[in-house]
Amino acid sequence: MTDVHHAIKVVAQRTGLSAHVIRIWEKRYGAVEPQRTGTNRRLYSEDQIERLSLLREITQNGHSISHVAKLPTAKLRQLATEAAGIPTAANFRNRAPASPSPLEAAVGAVKALDAPRLERVLKDAETALGGQGLLQRVVGPLAQTIGDLWRDGTITAAHEHFASAVIRILLGHAAKPFAGADNAPVLVVATPTGQLHELGALLVGATAANLGWHVTYLGASLPAAEIAGAAKQNHARAVALSIVYPEDDSRLEGELSRLRELLPAEMPLLAGGRAMPAYRDGLEKIGALQIKDLTHLCTTLDDLRKPSKKAKR
Repeated sequence: MTDVHHAIKVVAQRTGLSAHVIRIWEKRYGAVEPQRTGTNRRLYSEDQIERLSLLREITQNGHSISHVAKLPTAKLRQLATEAAGIPTAANFRNRAPASPSPLEAAVGAVKALDAPRLERVLKDAETALGGQGLLQRVVGPLAQTIGDLWRDGTITAAHEHFASAVIRILLGHAAKPFAGADNAPVLVVATPTGQLHELGALLVGATAANLGWHVTYLGASLPAAEIAGAAKQNHARAVALSIVYPEDDSRLEGELSRLRELLPAEMPLLAGGRAMPAYRDGLEKIGALQIKDLTHLCTTLDDLRKPSKKAKR
């Protein structure tokens, strides 16, 4: 590194990132570690400015900041070069390929707040890929992408709520043919108090319905007592929580503990979502099944339908 260091205002001007995004990438993802002055002001080196510039370019071409933030600078340069010359499936922010993928087309519809277009893209994808393919290859990546775009300021919360509303209706219709038999197990799906993003929960509910479960979908930001009450009233086999944002809610661990206390001891509690690892200690304390991805969710739900076997952790 050189000895020249710069204040965050200068870094923001040179990289095109807002000071807020720079702080988030530093604090949440460890992208850079600036020096601090005696008054705790951040100072960034030329090497760190290069990293931030590369990360901005790479994320604009579809890479998730959580996946690339800690890569070596040489690898970031390679990714930036590849992104500049080779269109990727998620390269939709600044330019659109001649034949957009379903994911690209869906993101474009969300950014335009175009409900008919988003519905058409998702229905076409379902026809081409099938129900499970739609969830695994389009809706899941779309939820991840929307979260990334919202966090870096490319879209607003209104876009996320718009997408949730459209997807909720579409997945509800798509899941009807897969409704379980009268004796099918019940899965209660929600996000706990303070977790306002529900795309992940919608995806969980649709996946469970496709696997033949009866799904009781409660929506976003539900208190522990209400989730537990719904689970008991519906004689649920399990409860699934989506934990997406924020990653630093000091109240959430208490809510999770309260939910575990209110649920029957034998009722499994599943937790997944991009913010789930931030609460790993609390989830382990209450014995929650931590779901890594949709494939793991499917395996876990299949296991939970067999009372004699334990779900895979």
